Amino acid sequence: MITARQSRAARALLGWTQEQLADEARVSLTALKRLESESGLEVYETTRDQVRRAFEANGILLLNSDQGIGVMHVQAKAVPKG
Repeated sequence: MITARQSRAARALLGWTQEQLADEARVSLTALKRLESESGLEVYETTRDQVRRAFEANGILLLNSDQGIGVMHVQAKAVPKG
């Protein structure tokens, strides 16, 4: 499950505004603001899923382990010409 902090961090890595992410994820700006809020507002699981998919489609890996949570921007590997 994507957290508010992961969403904000992933947006920062991509240089996206909330408006850009809402467009990419096909969610309303209001729903995204609720997801990124630290107030613990309820968010539909479908909203979280759509945001996660938008990030993953753009090279963001969401990290969740017993040691903590985070995000990583994975660069596409160049295919050698030959």
